[in-house]
Amino acid sequence: MTNDRVSGLALIVGSAGMIITMSLHPTGHDLLAPGQLAPIARLAVAVHALALMSMPVLFYGALGLAQHLGARERFSLAALVAYGFALVAGMNAAVFSGLVAPRLARNISESEPSAAEAWRIAFHFNGALNQGFAMVLVVASSLAILLWSVSMLRSAVLSRGVAIYGCILGPLTMIAVLSGHLRLDVHGFGLVVLGQTVWLIIVGMKLCRVETRDLTSRATQPDTARE
Repeated sequence: MTNDRVSGLALIVGSAGMIITMSLHPTGHDLLAPGQLAPIARLAVAVHALALMSMPVLFYGALGLAQHLGARERFSLAALVAYGFALVAGMNAAVFSGLVAPRLARNISESEPSAAEAWRIAFHFNGALNQGFAMVLVVASSLAILLWSVSMLRSAVLSRGVAIYGCILGPLTMIAVLSGHLRLDVHGFGLVVLGQTVWLIIVGMKLCRVETRDLTSRATQPDTARE
């Protein structure tokens, strides 16, 4: 199995993990709903643990994509840096949302009314931190997709179609988020993840097929070594 194929599979598996996370992601209202704290807290921890495990897998795949596009391709290298920055922000967002928020919700539920209000303020502040890191994640990952797509067009590698899609998706996502037209709640962030996942999975599939094409071409070449 070649590095391209492993990298492609990493992009597909990591993207699948993010899709599962967002499809099951509870909201803050779910955590604070009467009688729902224990099951929703367990769900929050589980889906964000999956997201945290998916992020290094995605970076492994992104590293393979950058290597496939070429070490001297500056747009690809810049994209890898931006994507790594995005995943660090995503790690922080996942920790605040999936590990810290359930603890704060439990403190709200178990505290006296006077203390519960203070924990509620901390809960909302934690949500603001999560939103801030989520915005960094979305903008930086969208920039990475744009840069990789430009690199694909410049080098005519992988797929022109997915490169054009990335050149449209990246800027539109950044404009929608930075202008405030797209809120990064569970539904808004889920929409962003879906759009990026389509790009990542297609790129992953293209990388997986690189090995198949190489093996086919080698099989059809005459054995000149024996001539």
